[in-house]
Amino acid sequence: MLMSTRIAMIGGHGKIALIATRLLTEQGMQVRSIVRSAQQFDTVREYGGEPVLADIESAETDFDALLEGADVVIWSAGAGGGDPARTRAVDLEAAKRMIDAAIKNSVRDFLMVSYRGAGPSHGLDPEHPMWQYAEAKSQADAALRSSSLDWVIVAPAALTLETGRGTISADITVPDGHGDDAAVDLPADGTPVAREDVAALIAQLIEPMVQGRLHHVTVSASGGDTAVADVAAAAVQAVRDS
Repeated sequence: MLMSTRIAMIGGHGKIALIATRLLTEQGMQVRSIVRSAQQFDTVREYGGEPVLADIESAETDFDALLEGADVVIWSAGAGGGDPARTRAVDLEAAKRMIDAAIKNSVRDFLMVSYRGAGPSHGLDPEHPMWQYAEAKSQADAALRSSSLDWVIVAPAALTLETGRGTISADITVPDGHGDDAAVDLPADGTPVAREDVAALIAQLIEPMVQGRLHHVTVSASGGDTAVADVAAAAVQAVRDS
């Protein structure tokens, strides 16, 4: 239990963020949840978070202030698809600003919630309605990977609202220092995964991140039969072996 760990949860009213907030505060951590509406405050408090109102799309928002006192950033914000301009503003530009703010404020640990398949070869045609989202997330992930931060990317497959099983499958990749990735396959096949299980995975990853045992790793999660705690342990081992 890390009693003093302070987390800045960006996009704190999302379903994954709320569940992760509850799990993290149950571990004794403090979660400041950045949300876009005061109407979301009560829900955030019900899950154990401390709500903070901020418009991360606005160039006038002081990102440094949002990270004051934070030890870890969890980026779980998203425009939710739809408008391409807003998607770029939130999923790319705001994410990059937060990465820069974390560096400036020496918030070393940064966990990004992305999606399984993000990357330069995401495979979507520019005419596809999700192309802008795929581009934004892929570029944001690349910005984080190339930063000086100790990053972790959680990239789930399609999300469901089903009750979590406490089990998933995952592809775990760690840069090998030569521009390639060393992989651990548990395996993951892109089966949809419950939001509750993704939140549980995030909650399992924060402690080893803060302890310096988990960094520079991507965990691509799908539905599966491996205990979430075992996936987290495998990620730590993959970093140790890299």
